[in-house]
Amino acid sequence: MSAVIFQTQSVLIVALMLYGVSKVLGKRKNRFQHIRTMKLAMIWDILLILQIELTRGAIAKASKAMENTAILNIHVSLAVATVLLYIFIYSSGKKLDSGDESKRGKHKVLGLCALTTRIATLITSFLVL
Repeated sequence: MSAVIFQTQSVLIVALMLYGVSKVLGKRKNRFQHIRTMKLAMIWDILLILQIELTRGAIAKASKAMENTAILNIHVSLAVATVLLYIFIYSSGKKLDSGDESKRGKHKVLGLCALTTRIATLITSFLVL
């Protein structure tokens, strides 16, 4: 049952991220809504990782890389990469929000990478069930 709850949250987080990205694409940009939505998605994602750790001992399981299946190791690597990218995105986003336009290109690339790794994490999560 917990797998369904985790999967549902994961799908909602990706949907929220896609919504947040949509707020800065096209003609009707809403930077404030983008920032708020993306912060919520990233915090929720980190809380989801904590939920999984507390209920399944995910870190202990992931640390046995030699015993795990290849898809589980890929899934864990993608999840860790996503969280690390969140740190860099948050940093570049704060600088961008305070007026440092030189960070815009870096922020877009980091955002695209994070969204891609998060979607890949979602896909692999269905494969490790």
